Amino acid sequence: MTAFLVVLVIILFGVAVWQMGKIFQLSKNRQEDSEVANDKDNNMNGWLMLGFVLFIYILSIVCFWLWGDVMLPESASEHGVGIDQLWLISMILIFVVGIVTQWLLHYFAFKYRGRKGQRAVFFADNDKLEFIWTIIPVIVLAGLIIYGLFTWTDIMNIDTEDDPLVVELYAYQFDWRARYGGEDNTLGEANVRLIEGANQLGVDAADPNAQDDIVVNELHLPVGRKVLFKMRSQDVLHSAYMPHFRAQMNCVPGMITQFAFTPTKTTAEMRENDEIVAKVTKINNIRRENSQALIAKGEEPLEPYTFDYLLLCNKICGNNHYNMQMKIIVETQEEYDAWIAEQATLAETLKQ
Repeated sequence: MTAFLVVLVIILFGVAVWQMGKIFQLSKNRQEDSEVANDKDNNMNGWLMLGFVLFIYILSIVCFWLWGDVMLPESASEHGVGIDQLWLISMILIFVVGIVTQWLLHYFAFKYRGRKGQRAVFFADNDKLEFIWTIIPVIVLAGLIIYGLFTWTDIMNIDTEDDPLVVELYAYQFDWRARYGGEDNTLGEANVRLIEGANQLGVDAADPNAQDDIVVNELHLPVGRKVLFKMRSQDVLHSAYMPHFRAQMNCVPGMITQFAFTPTKTTAEMRENDEIVAKVTKINNIRRENSQALIAKGEEPLEPYTFDYLLLCNKICGNNHYNMQMKIIVETQEEYDAWIAEQATLAETLKQ
């Protein structure tokens, strides 16, 4: 501890000497008047401000031109149309306001740059101007907030009379499991304290509703039917994120959260979407080029990419967070019925 204090005192003494040196240097510069901006400095700074705002505009255009294709394609769920509309309106407002205010900020810095002999005009207040720049943001933000609240309410207002398919999404470090309610479409009770052996989700085997539950590691959904997701976490905070369905909800340890949506496009239909086809082609071209380099090194080439819906974790939940993904297959009701009939129930699994 003594050695640490000695080192600390030496460092503080060095900082004090350095600061004194700066003070003496400033005093010398003040006498020479070399730190006072002149017309040449002000003109240069004014033009640099104009150049910077033009640089921002050009950079934005280039980014959209080069990477605009990485944005999500059209929504594959009913409520996603409303989400996309809200997002589009918000982005248009943000870009319009941003472009105008950035230009005014930099242009005024150029127009009213300092000049020798020119003094700034001081206004104590301007009630009319202050009212305008206060009331306009209030109206715009209030409109966006109200619009967003109505959109959120419509999404979260789950009507159980539609007989939604009930599916549990179970998150743990670092993977997902899905549990279906079986023929009765009712999930059995579960608790993490009951996790043992084949019972990976801690389902209460004594609950009659749990006997026909089905646990899988690949999520299948019938197109056109509302799906009600019940979400749990075994360990830390995760987030169930299904970007193509515009769906996201946190999975919180110790509680059940829920989200519902209706898929509108099967996986096969989405694979035929023009945007998806273009993205898959671009990805496979890159993989083909990289595979040539791998083959030259004697390594295995990359497999061709095929589009699939994915369930991802959108919370940084640990060092293997990037591995938390599960494939989602949206199919016709007939295909879904055939798949679910092949799956083993929880009772059958626990007997093995």
